[in-house]
Amino acid sequence: MIENDRKEVLGLLHSKAALKQDIHFDTLGVFNNFKTIMQSEVSFLRSQLTDERIRMQFIDKGQYEAQIFVGSDLLFFHMHTNVFLLPDDHAFWKGKYLKKNKDNGYFGIIYIYNFLAQSVLQSRAEDPGYLIGRIFINKEGHFFIEGKGALGLEFKDVEKSLISDDMLKSILYKSFSFAAQFELLCPPFEMMSEVNVMQINEISSSLNLQTGKRLGFKFSADNEDFYDFK
Repeated sequence: MIENDRKEVLGLLHSKAALKQDIHFDTLGVFNNFKTIMQSEVSFLRSQLTDERIRMQFIDKGQYEAQIFVGSDLLFFHMHTNVFLLPDDHAFWKGKYLKKNKDNGYFGIIYIYNFLAQSVLQSRAEDPGYLIGRIFINKEGHFFIEGKGALGLEFKDVEKSLISDDMLKSILYKSFSFAAQFELLCPPFEMMSEVNVMQINEISSSLNLQTGKRLGFKFSADNEDFYDFK
């Protein structure tokens, strides 16, 4: 009896645990390459800008994170340290690619967040940022993206989409374009008409009015294609 249990656990460790380790390190390799591309493309764009006031800067924040200042925006690229299986009701399970091999349904994920640059530069801790895309990468280097704008429209075929330098460059520039076009909106007058003493002191010392491109707007409510694996 115990021998069967041992064999079952060892089999799971050799298959599932090893698979997740492989996907994690493959995704990390993609992310490292992505950061190299980020640095190169940012350097090129910086060299083409004639207005020194326009921010264009890449910052490597460590193994799992990078930041890029793009004009008045700041993009955070973050690789999750876990590997996820797509939910049973995900549309991709109906396709032949995942049906052929369930292991292809496990993915590492790279998240892309958009913040106002001044929110970070002025340490406005209450300012919101927005998830604009997440890149799913499986053990075969196939990928798809859930996201806003072109990010969510052009990379939806996991069977045909393979990670490459050109693909990563395309993802990067579509992220830049979306951030640049995602405008800062003035909140309603009534929302800003009442402040307390602490808030006015903060405004006086650091201009610390909460600011976001969509103040009070929850990104998840705008896109039902996003799945929460927590």
